[in-house]
Amino acid sequence: MVQFASDLTSQTPEHISDRIHQLVQAQRSFFNTGKTKDVEFRLAQLKKLRQAIKDHEAAILEALKADLHKPGYEAFLTEVGVIQEVDHAIKHLRSWAKPKRVSVPLTQMPGRARVYAEPLGVVLIISPWNYPLQLAISPLVGAISAGNCALLKPSEVAPHTSRVIAELIEKTFDPDYVAVVEGGVEVSQAVLEEKFDHIFFTGGTAIGKIVMQAAAKQLTPVTLELGGKSPCIVDQDTDIKTTAKRITWGKFLNAGQTCIAPDYLLVDRRIKSALIDGIRANLQEFYGDDPAHSQDYARIVSHKHCARLADLLDSSKVIIGGETNLDDRYIAPTVMDQVTWNDPIMQDEIFGPILPILEYDNIAEAIEQINRRPKPLALYLFTHNKQLQQQVLRETSSGGVCINDTIMQIGVTELPFGGVGDSGIGCYHGKASFDTFSHRKSVFFKPFWLDFDIRYAPYEGKLEKLRKLIR
Repeated sequence: MVQFASDLTSQTPEHISDRIHQLVQAQRSFFNTGKTKDVEFRLAQLKKLRQAIKDHEAAILEALKADLHKPGYEAFLTEVGVIQEVDHAIKHLRSWAKPKRVSVPLTQMPGRARVYAEPLGVVLIISPWNYPLQLAISPLVGAISAGNCALLKPSEVAPHTSRVIAELIEKTFDPDYVAVVEGGVEVSQAVLEEKFDHIFFTGGTAIGKIVMQAAAKQLTPVTLELGGKSPCIVDQDTDIKTTAKRITWGKFLNAGQTCIAPDYLLVDRRIKSALIDGIRANLQEFYGDDPAHSQDYARIVSHKHCARLADLLDSSKVIIGGETNLDDRYIAPTVMDQVTWNDPIMQDEIFGPILPILEYDNIAEAIEQINRRPKPLALYLFTHNKQLQQQVLRETSSGGVCINDTIMQIGVTELPFGGVGDSGIGCYHGKASFDTFSHRKSVFFKPFWLDFDIRYAPYEGKLEKLRKLIR
């Protein structure tokens, strides 16, 4: 067992690289013992992880409050709730790990074919700051379930939660098996210099490109969970009261710092005014007259991110909110109207509590505008119209779709979660997590007791028989 302190912030670049290399090699040696391939061992580790999260619940909630001012309810629902993912894996792991039989053609009889789920080896998980616990632990569940060793690199932008994750993992697992490294850019760069069997990254597109470039040098496969401008279409044929409530909740949860938050609204012109009234009423109900004093409203993670969001505000288009306090990392829940596709707010993912509204007269035009832009991580549609639902599903491409709600698709464990195009590569959650961290090894068994001469040379006189066999 290698002795390893997770926080490398104060170390020199050379020391950081040496310590990380030592850790990765120790994990590779542990993996090569074959211990992680035992399903009972994996189940035991998942149960230990579950208990560790429960034991650290108070520290987790406190850290999330310090990093993001997350309300306890939101933190429990969206972070500690990752326990459900652990429970699902525990329940289904034996079934997932069992070799799967596939059919064999007549020409291959009496052979048998199986697909074995085989662990990849040593994997790297780089997690973000917006849901710092959930987005570190959720992929770790898949890595453990599939039988891998894992190295976690939490985001230094949420330092309190990073420290809790490190303490939780250090108390629960041998670092030769699962370990955490903390630190900034130097640590991330040193980690990416190592050879892993898979890299799982959640974060922004710019850093995702750096991760993919580093992985390419080692021919390491990657899963990239990125983001994008997720559109929310609101048709005239909808329940406006419920639609407004669900959009308000999904957009302003965690102060808008959610990769699948509705980034902007595309609203049928005929109901726009009523929808805005509904959003305004829900904001008042959720957060009171002044959200700055609400215990239920989060804060932006850093002064830098807060300043970026403040620069996106156009006071001439703000119809709700717009107040800022950079010292408190506060951006009020804000709605902007009369927004155009050329406005600064529409050029990149917002990742904050600012909701631009664009309107449309014809759904075909709205779909065309969505399709002109990079494929989003999520797409939302509110409508009773079943034909319209099918049209949007058929004519758009996105990582996932949620109809008549927001965010809640992520709570269906057996729905694979991931992006497409610019919004990501690969997916996870439930069995998809197990599959992401597994190699599907094909195995064919053939007995000796029957052997047809037709496949062997000399071939003279055998072609017609072969034709009959493969017709």
